[in-house]
Amino acid sequence: MRKLRILMLVDEAFVPPPTIEGLTDKEMAPWKTEYDVAVTLEELDHEVTVLGLSGDLDVVGRAIKEHKPHIVFNLLEEFRGRSVYVPYLLGYLELIHQSYTGCNPAGMILTHSKALSKKILRHHRIRVPDFHVFKRGRKIRRPANLTFPLFVKSATEHGSVGISQQSIVRSDEQLRDRVEYVFDELETNVIVEQYIDGREFYVAVIGNRRIECFPPWELLITKRSGNSPVIATEKLKWDYAYQDRTGVKTQAASDLPEGVAEEMTRVCKRAYRVLGQTGYGRLDLRLSTDGKLYVLESNTNPQLQYGEDFAESAHSVGVDYNTLLQRILNLGLRADAAWGI
Repeated sequence: MRKLRILMLVDEAFVPPPTIEGLTDKEMAPWKTEYDVAVTLEELDHEVTVLGLSGDLDVVGRAIKEHKPHIVFNLLEEFRGRSVYVPYLLGYLELIHQSYTGCNPAGMILTHSKALSKKILRHHRIRVPDFHVFKRGRKIRRPANLTFPLFVKSATEHGSVGISQQSIVRSDEQLRDRVEYVFDELETNVIVEQYIDGREFYVAVIGNRRIECFPPWELLITKRSGNSPVIATEKLKWDYAYQDRTGVKTQAASDLPEGVAEEMTRVCKRAYRVLGQTGYGRLDLRLSTDGKLYVLESNTNPQLQYGEDFAESAHSVGVDYNTLLQRILNLGLRADAAWGI
């Protein structure tokens, strides 16, 4: 394995410190992924330069000229404060023939728009919930084909931003209130979709032309009150104290009906391909109470923190964290012309 010069792109607020000694989990949470990736790449004997960005493209160009990286390890979730701008930064890297990790810009654009990705999946006969997009400044009127309960979320934000138990609505009044809340708080269009009651799963996918799915992971809330729905709210994902109180955990899926695991793999590979994804990704799925499998979202460049779902799923089939990151590097180095939509 040759030693690589790696330029790691991160948000300027998430540049990790040189050591985590004496820090709590809560203190480390914002930049733990960046720390884990940087330290592991150095353990693999690569030369790593971490570059914190906010929105200056010239900084990237100067760093590439100075360090002459073999590859850029992309951990950016936003550029200039917007997630929609990250694909354009990757487009710049392609224009200057700079290798990078993760999804290509076209696949990222297709999956970033939840409505567009659902239209593409539905065209390819991959089951998704019925949905409708409400645009800012337009009347909020429920289409006749959407029946309650409904799930309300941003049409473009990922990472469960803006999602809470109030995101599930059961009347037109609740629908209007929640759509207006997302308009005001997140300043994005809103996608409203049929709420699918059932079990929630995550499937990690890796590859460019040859695609592999790791075993499915399931979201569990072991201390939920009454019949509260199992949904990945913003608080559930990022609030450690809340996770402890409600018994949130994810683990390898068990007790699946016959044939469902194989169906998940088949569906996820198809969805990953038709959305033009490369590098690595994660698909969020629901298995309804009547046994139907739905694709909720496809996520490009998902969380790579050590011990999180993606890494744990890989580890369950013998791909340790070091090997996983090296595979992601190798895919980035081989990605020339690997995608075309």
